[in-house]
Amino acid sequence: MTIFAQPVSYRQSAKLQHVRYDVRGPNLVEAQRMEAEGHKVLRLNIGNTAPFGFEAPEAIVQDMVTSLPDAQGYSDSRGIHSARKAVQQYYQSHGILDLDIDHIFIGNGVSELISLVLQALVDDGDEILIPAPDYPLWTGAVSLSGGRAVHYVCDEASDWNPDPEDIRSRITSRTKALVVINPNNPTGAVYSEETLRELVQIAAEHRLILLTDEIYEKIVFDGAQHRHLAALAGDDDVLTLTFSGLSKAYRVCGYRSGWLAITGPVQRAENLIEGITLLSNMRMCANVPGQYAIQAALGGYQSIDALVAEGGRLREQRDFAYRQLNEIPGVSCNQAAGALYLFPRLDPEMYPITDDAAWALGLLREKKVLVSHGTGFNWPRPDHFRLVTLPSVEVLDDAIGRIAEYLEDLRARR
Repeated sequence: MTIFAQPVSYRQSAKLQHVRYDVRGPNLVEAQRMEAEGHKVLRLNIGNTAPFGFEAPEAIVQDMVTSLPDAQGYSDSRGIHSARKAVQQYYQSHGILDLDIDHIFIGNGVSELISLVLQALVDDGDEILIPAPDYPLWTGAVSLSGGRAVHYVCDEASDWNPDPEDIRSRITSRTKALVVINPNNPTGAVYSEETLRELVQIAAEHRLILLTDEIYEKIVFDGAQHRHLAALAGDDDVLTLTFSGLSKAYRVCGYRSGWLAITGPVQRAENLIEGITLLSNMRMCANVPGQYAIQAALGGYQSIDALVAEGGRLREQRDFAYRQLNEIPGVSCNQAAGALYLFPRLDPEMYPITDDAAWALGLLREKKVLVSHGTGFNWPRPDHFRLVTLPSVEVLDDAIGRIAEYLEDLRARR
């Protein structure tokens, strides 16, 4: 046996150097420590529906339970046929007619499929255009794949819509794909057809793949209409990879039921699809019981519609949080047209914050409210934070009141 004079330090891979996921980062660890000491923390950092009283539709639960005896073994690595057929028919009903069932992959949520696709697509040094702010998994997964995340600006003054000219200015010979998150997390923006067509045009001009994250597609408010990017990209024009799933609209985050649908000029993407299939085979298959929920969800009564309509709980909570935040001195917030979040701005003149992670940590320690800081979503300035609007109005009133008190305390200390 070899005995070393100095103890060995075991370190993480250098590939993680530029990977962050602050939604569940160091501040969450501090919140868990505080809870272990007996403190009650209001967690407004993650869009997990179940802890806030949102339960799955009974028909979906029953379908999964009934199918458990048939879900004990591996499935086809792409997913069970009934789930992929339901996804195909869903998109066909929305005008996406060229979707082949063999080009649908079921995954353990959208998160797994994002990582899988980027591993199959990205070579070292390739660039992927990602919105700022973004859902940070996209940036982290690009880095892990050896690529470089290039962030394009979404303009707060234009209701957080992408700036097409900014996107064009960032395209280089290494740019491979354009990521679109619609409805957007964390801003709640829902892009118009005009905006989406301009993004398709950019992709067509520069031969980019469109990677469209549509997990919040059914959570839209005030008459906003979500449009599938694949329906606008055309059968032969732009290769489009659509990511969606059951987690949010059907309140089954823990089922891990997501899918990838590949459309457009797939004949020119056979090699890429072969790579996606290889990686899909390597992880065997997605959680099989959760796959049995997909057909019941997509084909049944859409209970999400009542929750986002006038008088619905999700809409009322969004409206309440929006009003309360905008009443705080120095806080301004665009109304969210979709998703489950608000992304308010803190006036830098009133709150000269240089480290928003530290700001959020102070809020946690002093007021026992956990939120996600804006730079954690790759927003370039420390002047925003994301608030989850899933709690009841009573809990939101308490939480936003504590945020207001914390900000008032900060002003008093200046």
